[in-house]
Amino acid sequence: MEITERQKQILFAIIEEYAEMAAPVGSVTLAKLFDVSSATIRAEMARLEEAGLITHPHTSAGRIPTDAGYRFYVNSLTEQNENATFNPTKMLGSGTNTPNRNIHALEVRVNSQERTDYAIRSAVDMLAELTGNLGIGTIGEQLYLSGISKLFAQPEFLDNSKIQGVAELLDNLEPWLREARPGEPLNIFIGHENPIGKTSGVSLIISKFRSPYSDSSYIGVLGPTRQNYAETMSLVRHAGDILENTL
Repeated sequence: MEITERQKQILFAIIEEYAEMAAPVGSVTLAKLFDVSSATIRAEMARLEEAGLITHPHTSAGRIPTDAGYRFYVNSLTEQNENATFNPTKMLGSGTNTPNRNIHALEVRVNSQERTDYAIRSAVDMLAELTGNLGIGTIGEQLYLSGISKLFAQPEFLDNSKIQGVAELLDNLEPWLREARPGEPLNIFIGHENPIGKTSGVSLIISKFRSPYSDSSYIGVLGPTRQNYAETMSLVRHAGDILENTL
Protein backbone atom coordinates (compact mmCIF):
# COMPACT_ATOMS: atom_id res chain seq x y z
CA MET A 1 0.00 0.00 0.00
CA GLU A 2 1.42 3.34 -1.06
CA ILE A 3 1.07 6.35 1.19
CA THR A 4 0.75 10.02 0.33
CA GLU A 5 3.34 12.67 1.07
CA ARG A 6 1.22 14.03 3.94
CA GLN A 7 0.79 10.56 5.42
CA LYS A 8 4.55 10.11 5.18
CA GLN A 9 5.17 13.35 7.04
CA ILE A 10 2.61 12.38 9.70
CA LEU A 11 4.38 9.04 10.13
CA PHE A 12 7.72 10.80 10.53
CA ALA A 13 6.20 13.19 13.05
CA ILE A 14 4.78 10.28 15.08
CA ILE A 15 8.18 8.58 15.09
CA GLU A 16 10.00 11.72 16.17
CA GLU A 17 7.46 12.76 18.82
CA TYR A 18 7.42 9.24 20.23
CA ALA A 19 11.23 9.16 20.33
CA GLU A 20 11.25 12.37 22.35
CA MET A 21 8.29 11.84 24.66
CA ALA A 22 8.13 8.02 25.03
CA ALA A 23 4.33 8.26 24.93
CA PRO A 24 1.80 7.47 22.19
CA VAL A 25 1.15 10.43 19.91
CA GLY A 26 -2.41 11.73 19.64
CA SER A 27 -4.30 13.50 16.88
CA VAL A 28 -4.48 16.79 18.80
CA THR A 29 -0.69 17.09 18.91
CA LEU A 30 -0.39 16.31 15.21
CA ALA A 31 -3.26 18.61 14.24
CA LYS A 32 -1.40 21.54 15.80
CA LEU A 33 1.82 20.55 14.07
CA PHE A 34 0.24 20.24 10.62
CA ASP A 35 -2.39 22.97 11.08
CA VAL A 36 -5.31 20.74 10.11
CA SER A 37 -8.28 19.37 12.03
CA SER A 38 -8.00 16.44 14.43
CA ALA A 39 -10.53 14.60 12.26
CA THR A 40 -8.22 14.92 9.25
CA ILE A 41 -5.30 13.56 11.27
CA ARG A 42 -7.39 10.66 12.58
CA ALA A 43 -8.35 9.72 9.03
CA GLU A 44 -4.72 9.81 7.92
CA MET A 45 -3.60 7.79 10.94
CA ALA A 46 -6.25 5.18 10.12
CA ARG A 47 -4.69 4.76 6.68
CA LEU A 48 -1.20 4.49 8.19
CA GLU A 49 -2.50 1.85 10.57
CA GLU A 50 -4.07 -0.07 7.66
CA ALA A 51 -0.65 0.04 5.99
CA GLY A 52 0.92 -1.53 9.11
CA LEU A 53 3.17 1.46 9.79
CA ILE A 54 1.66 2.54 13.13
CA THR A 55 -0.43 0.92 15.84
CA HIS A 56 -2.16 1.97 19.03
CA PRO A 57 -1.66 0.46 22.49
CA HIS A 58 -4.87 -0.80 24.07
CA THR A 59 -4.59 1.70 26.91
CA SER A 60 -4.18 4.79 24.73
CA ALA A 61 -5.89 6.58 21.89
CA GLY A 62 -2.50 7.71 20.60
CA ARG A 63 -0.37 5.91 18.04
CA ILE A 64 3.14 4.46 18.09
CA PRO A 65 5.28 3.26 15.17
CA THR A 66 5.55 -0.40 14.23
CA ASP A 67 8.81 -2.06 13.19
CA ALA A 68 7.64 -1.60 9.59
CA GLY A 69 7.11 2.10 10.24
CA TYR A 70 10.61 2.44 11.63
CA ARG A 71 12.02 0.55 8.64
CA PHE A 72 10.25 2.93 6.26
CA TYR A 73 11.70 5.87 8.19
CA VAL A 74 15.24 4.46 8.32
CA ASN A 75 15.17 3.70 4.61
CA SER A 76 14.15 7.33 4.01
CA LEU A 77 17.09 8.50 6.13
CA THR A 78 19.40 6.33 4.06
CA GLU A 79 17.98 7.76 0.83
CA GLN A 80 18.50 11.25 2.21
CA ASN A 81 22.20 10.55 2.63
CA GLU A 82 22.29 9.56 -1.02
CA ASN A 83 20.25 12.34 -2.65
CA ALA A 84 19.45 14.91 0.08
CA THR A 85 15.71 14.92 -0.65
CA PHE A 86 14.38 13.76 2.73
CA ASN A 87 13.54 16.29 5.42
CA PRO A 88 11.98 14.93 8.63
CA THR A 89 10.05 17.52 10.58
CA LYS A 90 12.27 17.87 13.64
CA MET A 91 15.42 15.79 13.93
CA LEU A 92 16.80 16.83 10.57
CA GLY A 93 16.16 20.35 9.44
CA SER A 94 16.02 21.72 12.98
CA GLY A 95 19.03 23.87 12.20
CA THR A 96 21.00 22.67 15.21
CA ASN A 97 24.60 21.53 15.00
CA THR A 98 24.45 19.15 17.96
CA PRO A 99 25.19 16.06 15.79
CA ASN A 100 28.33 17.75 14.42
CA ARG A 101 29.49 18.65 17.92
CA ASN A 102 28.95 15.07 19.05
CA ILE A 103 30.88 13.68 16.09
CA HIS A 104 33.73 16.08 16.85
CA ALA A 105 33.74 15.03 20.51
CA LEU A 106 33.82 11.39 19.48
CA GLU A 107 36.73 11.99 17.11
CA VAL A 108 38.76 13.90 19.69
CA ARG A 109 38.19 11.24 22.35
CA VAL A 110 39.19 8.33 20.11
CA ASN A 111 42.18 10.05 18.52
CA SER A 112 43.61 10.94 21.93
CA GLN A 113 44.14 7.26 22.76
CA GLU A 114 47.53 5.66 22.13
CA ARG A 115 46.48 2.02 22.41
CA THR A 116 44.09 0.15 20.13
CA ASP A 117 42.01 -1.28 22.97
CA TYR A 118 41.72 2.15 24.57
CA ALA A 119 40.59 3.67 21.26
CA ILE A 120 37.84 1.10 20.80
CA ARG A 121 36.70 1.34 24.42
CA SER A 122 36.62 5.13 24.15
CA ALA A 123 34.44 4.90 21.03
CA VAL A 124 32.09 2.47 22.76
CA ASP A 125 31.90 4.63 25.88
CA MET A 126 31.20 7.76 23.85
CA LEU A 127 28.44 6.12 21.82
CA ALA A 128 26.76 5.00 25.04
CA GLU A 129 27.10 8.47 26.52
CA LEU A 130 25.87 10.36 23.45
CA THR A 131 22.94 8.09 22.53
CA GLY A 132 21.79 6.71 25.88
CA ASN A 133 22.01 3.24 24.34
CA LEU A 134 24.27 0.29 25.00
CA GLY A 135 27.59 0.82 23.20
CA ILE A 136 29.08 -2.25 21.50
CA GLY A 137 32.47 -2.90 19.95
CA THR A 138 34.16 -6.05 18.71
CA ILE A 139 37.66 -6.64 17.43
CA GLY A 140 38.98 -10.15 16.99
CA GLU A 141 37.59 -12.19 19.86
CA GLN A 142 37.22 -9.21 22.16
CA LEU A 143 33.76 -7.79 22.90
CA TYR A 144 33.42 -4.34 24.49
CA LEU A 145 30.19 -3.19 26.12
CA SER A 146 29.32 0.09 27.82
CA GLY A 147 26.06 1.61 29.06
CA ILE A 148 24.02 -1.37 30.22
CA SER A 149 22.49 0.76 32.97
CA LYS A 150 21.60 3.45 30.40
CA LEU A 151 19.84 0.90 28.20
CA PHE A 152 17.79 -0.67 30.97
CA ALA A 153 16.84 2.75 32.35
CA GLN A 154 14.72 3.29 29.23
CA PRO A 155 10.97 2.98 29.93
CA GLU A 156 10.62 0.12 27.43
CA PHE A 157 12.52 -2.19 29.76
CA LEU A 158 10.14 -2.01 32.68
CA ASP A 159 8.89 -5.22 31.06
CA ASN A 160 11.13 -8.04 32.33
CA SER A 161 10.41 -10.20 29.30
CA LYS A 162 12.06 -7.60 27.08
CA ILE A 163 15.13 -7.54 29.34
CA GLN A 164 15.42 -11.29 28.90
CA GLY A 165 15.23 -10.90 25.12
CA VAL A 166 18.02 -8.29 25.17
CA ALA A 167 20.17 -10.54 27.36
CA GLU A 168 19.68 -13.40 24.92
CA LEU A 169 20.72 -11.18 22.03
CA LEU A 170 23.85 -10.01 23.86
CA ASP A 171 24.79 -13.55 24.85
CA ASN A 172 24.79 -14.52 21.20
CA LEU A 173 25.90 -11.26 19.60
CA GLU A 174 29.54 -12.07 18.89
CA PRO A 175 28.99 -15.50 17.28
CA TRP A 176 26.07 -14.11 15.29
CA LEU A 177 28.20 -11.24 13.94
CA ARG A 178 30.88 -13.72 12.91
CA GLU A 179 28.29 -15.80 11.09
CA ALA A 180 26.23 -13.00 9.51
CA ARG A 181 29.22 -10.73 8.77
CA PRO A 182 27.16 -7.59 8.04
CA GLY A 183 29.18 -6.01 5.26
CA GLU A 184 27.84 -2.48 4.91
CA PRO A 185 29.40 0.59 6.56
CA LEU A 186 26.09 0.87 8.44
CA ASN A 187 23.79 -2.04 9.26
CA ILE A 188 20.44 -1.57 11.03
CA PHE A 189 18.32 -4.38 12.46
CA ILE A 190 14.98 -3.15 13.80
CA GLY A 191 12.89 -5.14 16.29
CA HIS A 192 11.85 -8.43 14.75
CA GLU A 193 14.59 -8.08 12.09
CA ASN A 194 17.11 -9.09 14.77
CA PRO A 195 17.90 -12.80 14.36
CA ILE A 196 17.91 -13.21 18.16
CA GLY A 197 15.66 -11.51 20.70
CA LYS A 198 13.05 -10.69 18.05
CA THR A 199 10.41 -9.67 20.59
CA SER A 200 12.65 -7.59 22.87
CA GLY A 201 11.82 -4.32 21.08
CA VAL A 202 15.37 -3.23 20.30
CA SER A 203 17.32 -1.98 17.32
CA LEU A 204 20.92 -2.92 16.62
CA ILE A 205 22.76 -0.20 14.69
CA ILE A 206 26.26 -1.34 13.84
CA SER A 207 29.10 -0.43 11.50
CA LYS A 208 31.79 -2.74 10.16
CA PHE A 209 35.29 -1.27 9.94
CA ARG A 210 38.65 -2.53 8.74
CA SER A 211 41.51 -2.98 11.17
CA PRO A 212 44.89 -4.70 11.09
CA TYR A 213 43.76 -6.91 13.96
CA SER A 214 40.61 -8.46 12.52
CA ASP A 215 38.73 -8.82 9.24
CA SER A 216 35.47 -8.46 11.16
CA SER A 217 35.54 -5.50 13.52
CA TYR A 218 32.31 -3.74 14.53
CA ILE A 219 31.22 -0.66 16.44
CA GLY A 220 27.64 0.29 17.24
CA VAL A 221 24.78 0.53 19.69
CA LEU A 222 21.87 -1.51 20.92
CA GLY A 223 18.83 0.49 22.02
CA PRO A 224 15.04 0.55 22.01
CA THR A 225 13.31 0.84 18.65
CA ARG A 226 12.12 4.24 19.95
CA GLN A 227 15.16 6.42 19.40
CA ASN A 228 16.69 9.23 17.38
CA TYR A 229 17.73 7.24 14.33
CA ALA A 230 19.07 10.22 12.40
CA GLU A 231 21.68 11.11 15.01
CA THR A 232 22.46 7.56 16.11
CA MET A 233 23.03 6.34 12.57
CA SER A 234 25.34 9.27 11.89
CA LEU A 235 27.33 8.72 15.09
CA VAL A 236 27.76 4.99 14.50
CA ARG A 237 28.82 5.46 10.88
CA HIS A 238 31.35 8.10 11.87
CA ALA A 239 32.63 5.98 14.77
CA GLY A 240 33.44 3.22 12.27
CA ASP A 241 35.21 5.69 9.97
CA ILE A 242 37.20 7.20 12.86
CA LEU A 243 38.35 3.81 14.15
CA GLU A 244 39.28 2.62 10.67
CA ASN A 245 41.40 5.73 10.11
CA THR A 246 42.93 5.64 13.61
CA LEU A 247 43.83 1.96 13.66
